[in-house]
Amino acid sequence: MIVTLLVSTGAAWESRALTALNEHPGVVVLKRCVDLDDLLAAASAGQAQVAVLGAELPGLDGAVVDQLRQYGVRAVAVAADDDVARARAHRIGIDAVVAVDRLGDLADAVVCDPGPALSAAPTVAALAGQPPPRAAAPAPQAGRVIAVWGPGGAPGRTTLATALAAELAQRRLTTLLVDADPYGGAVAQQLGVLDEVSGLLSAARLVAAGSIDERFATVQRRLTDHLRVITGLPRPDRWVEVRPGALAEIVEQARREAQVVLDTGFSVEQDPVADVGVRPERNGLTVEALEAADEILLVGSADPVGLARLARAVTEAHELLSAPVLRLVVNRMRPTLGWREADVVSMLAGFGHNVGVHFLPDDQPAVDRALVAGRTLVESGESPLTRAVAGLVDAMAGLRVATR
Repeated sequence: MIVTLLVSTGAAWESRALTALNEHPGVVVLKRCVDLDDLLAAASAGQAQVAVLGAELPGLDGAVVDQLRQYGVRAVAVAADDDVARARAHRIGIDAVVAVDRLGDLADAVVCDPGPALSAAPTVAALAGQPPPRAAAPAPQAGRVIAVWGPGGAPGRTTLATALAAELAQRRLTTLLVDADPYGGAVAQQLGVLDEVSGLLSAARLVAAGSIDERFATVQRRLTDHLRVITGLPRPDRWVEVRPGALAEIVEQARREAQVVLDTGFSVEQDPVADVGVRPERNGLTVEALEAADEILLVGSADPVGLARLARAVTEAHELLSAPVLRLVVNRMRPTLGWREADVVSMLAGFGHNVGVHFLPDDQPAVDRALVAGRTLVESGESPLTRAVAGLVDAMAGLRVATR
């Protein structure tokens, strides 16, 4: 017996759908829900297995489908007989889609288990009157994803991320810089982007709506022919609007067409009181960035406090990830500290495996020129810092994975 929830919003097909469901001996309609909130509340009780709803229901997105799945409820959508509505339903995670003019098949779609045990049963595509899906085209070569991470204390994460992205773009590599700092991004301010619309929040909404493929370009701000940026959170409190998994999907979409540089937050500490499920966790955004990265640039200040924090971050990375590809970047290195680069390398070597230690000079004049002008370091002219960043990119060239 399949217990079903039907979202009833006054659509013309609902009475026919209810009749078709009630006439099937293997289906029981538990409740007609008035909206998505009512549906999720009923689904949370754990008594239903299937929810029947309109594919164009306002507010229906990937997050709702994921939450239903958390409650053990499979979604079946009723869609107008057009490819657009059906394609959108599939993109947000609804596999079972029935056309309005095929409501006689609705009960079968509700009862049909898509699992392998019933592989001989009619497919959902057949029930909906759709042709079987075409074989996927070969995926283009993926771009490289680089996460710039570092401990608290403003070691220069955003400065390095923007400089790295600009250097890659100067080498005629299409590059996308993503501000993924859950504590409030600063990339837009550094680069003089004054738009109040957050690229990250807009991209997360596209992911939830299942339209990231078609509209991804609309959330990017083009800075040069080869450099684009997705701006970050306009206010720190809006981190809750980025659901778990959204950043990973954004990164996967981005790497299909560009090199990706992620500017992250500082903390990867997990919230011990966070709800299990779809409720976002603030530091989860940084964790997602690190998990999605092919390589992590772990940046820390060259002073004693900064190096101690950097060493702890190396340990945290190895505890968090099974095989992190870490490249350590010691920022603001200056002779007044009284130690050599070899001394710093020796100290950091005892805290976990990495693929190299690199040094950036304390070049505040170059940073100030770029900040005041709202431009990248590369655009602001050659300096010791830009030469060091170029050397870092040279060292990274050709490195895709580290072997253990």
